[in-house]
Amino acid sequence: MSEVIVYSTNDCVECSIVKRMLEAYQISFEVRDIMSSRQYQEEVEAFGIMGVPVTVYNGEAVKGMTPELEKLVEKIKTEQ
Repeated sequence: MSEVIVYSTNDCVECSIVKRMLEAYQISFEVRDIMSSRQYQEEVEAFGIMGVPVTVYNGEAVKGMTPELEKLVEKIKTEQ
C-alpha cells in the first residue's frame, strides 16, 4: 500500500478541507508542514509546485481542490 502525503501549513484553509475530505473517505495520510521543514518544502518544489495543499500518492502530486484531486482520491480508494 502506498503512502498518501498531504503537504500543508497550519493556517491553510484549503489544506484543512483536503484533510477532512481524506478523513471522510477513511484514507490515512501523513501531514507534512512545509513551514516546519525545509526538506518538506523542497519535496513539494521537486514536483514543480509552489504552494499548498499538495496531495501525493504513488509519486503523483496534485495541488489544491481540483477535479484532478477527485480522480486521485478515487484511485486511492480503489487501491487501498
